[in-house]
Amino acid sequence: MILLVLKLFIYTFLIVLICKYVLVKYIRKLAEVLNLSPKTVGNISGIATSIPELLTVSFSSFIGFISTGLYNILSSNIINLGLYSTSIIANKNIKIIQKNMGLKIEILLSIITIIIPIVLMLLKINIEIQLVPVLILLFILFYYIDINVHKLYLKKEDRKIYNEMEKEKKYLKGKNKKGIIYLLIIISIMVVLFFIGNKLSDVLEKLCIEFNLPEMLLGIILGFSTSIPELITFFEAQKFHGEADKQLGVIEATNNLLSSNLLCLFIIQSIGILIYYAFN
Repeated sequence: MILLVLKLFIYTFLIVLICKYVLVKYIRKLAEVLNLSPKTVGNISGIATSIPELLTVSFSSFIGFISTGLYNILSSNIINLGLYSTSIIANKNIKIIQKNMGLKIEILLSIITIIIPIVLMLLKINIEIQLVPVLILLFILFYYIDINVHKLYLKKEDRKIYNEMEKEKKYLKGKNKKGIIYLLIIISIMVVLFFIGNKLSDVLEKLCIEFNLPEMLLGIILGFSTSIPELITFFEAQKFHGEADKQLGVIEATNNLLSSNLLCLFIIQSIGILIYYAFN
């Protein structure tokens, strides 16, 4: 059993480390080359840091452990919010959030992504394929709210800050070539992550079948492991100096949090359900 648990942590942390030190790095580089807004960079970081959850939930569902995926997502979203709050407090950026209604609403939406699965569990609602359309519709609703919140409270502000920072940057020569290279690297990383995820699913299956470990415990363990990339990106986004730079970092980190939580609960959970019913 010790060997299997060791493999579980090794494969999980390989996924996490590759996402953090390679995948997230090159996705951010690609975003910078394309001169994307802070919100877009945050959304891209949120997508990148959700890759571990996508892999663990998908492979868990493939081998029949659909509850593991649900607990993984719930624990990941809770931990993400905790890590985000820690990064805001550590970087002394609470006042920026207090002054901005848009950021407050986005944080509230992130909290709701935690409340929803808890309600599902308390009401003992079965995770069935009929739940997928509901999750997709909720994702569209939350996305629509976020877009309008950004237009109302954040768009002018982050564009102004972004433009001020761009004035200080030199034009990147050959950025189109760099963009292609970054994209190829990202695709290669995804292939590597797929094979590691396949190994992880084998370990999960053996742990549950041979040692009768509860799926809830495995889900929580995976939740802690797969939230490490968010910890890094939350702090990295706020490494700027100066008031304008700090606002930029908070906008990016907040959208990272919201995008990650929305994807995990609505999209990745839906993918997990579809995979479960397709192969079990």
